[in-house]
Amino acid sequence: MASKFWNFKALDDNTGELTLYGEIANETWWGDEVTPKEFKADLDGLGEIDTLNIYINSPGGDVFAGQAIHSMLKRHKAHKNVYIDGLAASIASVVVMAGDRIFMPKNAMLMIHNPWTLGVGNASEFRKLAEDLDKIRESLIAAYENRSALLRDEIIKLMDGETWLTAKECLEYGFCDQVEEEKQIAASIDKALLTRYKNTPKKLLDGLKESPGQELLKQKLLLELEL
Repeated sequence: MASKFWNFKALDDNTGELTLYGEIANETWWGDEVTPKEFKADLDGLGEIDTLNIYINSPGGDVFAGQAIHSMLKRHKAHKNVYIDGLAASIASVVVMAGDRIFMPKNAMLMIHNPWTLGVGNASEFRKLAEDLDKIRESLIAAYENRSALLRDEIIKLMDGETWLTAKECLEYGFCDQVEEEKQIAASIDKALLTRYKNTPKKLLDGLKESPGQELLKQKLLLELEL
């Protein structure tokens, strides 16, 4: 079973909280029947809540975990407020799309791109892998299309270009509902996790350390991103 990367908290009888900070799953949920059930059990453990506040600061992670979390949250009857506390990149941006209302500080960012993976095998296995990636891509497009004001072709163009969106752009495109004042954000992202992307803003990388560690979680980071 993969280690927990989430934290649920009951604030009162009607309100719950979910925090997703750092990488979404350090092990794949593909073929894992235990960890998704544990996530759902924790979610169900909040009881009959009316509101779920979700806080995200993540460079992305396992696409299967992100898809499963998006589906579970989307189905939940509570009103879901999503707060992007700095960054929602890759599959983390898909989790965001489960929100009924999405909030971003001015200095936050959201990144969308096409799914990719590493593979080992023969030609037939690689053709199968390519087909699987195409199917995953369609599910990601659907998640963005259902939430945003963009057309399918516009979303595909953004995904093809690995696009990093400011809060202002997200508001314009319908990826968020409200832009809030800049905020200081507790760093929770390993710099190495963002260097795998080709278009990561330099100012974002400059504000992160090479290793996550415990000290990284204690430090404060003010993202100075141009709007």
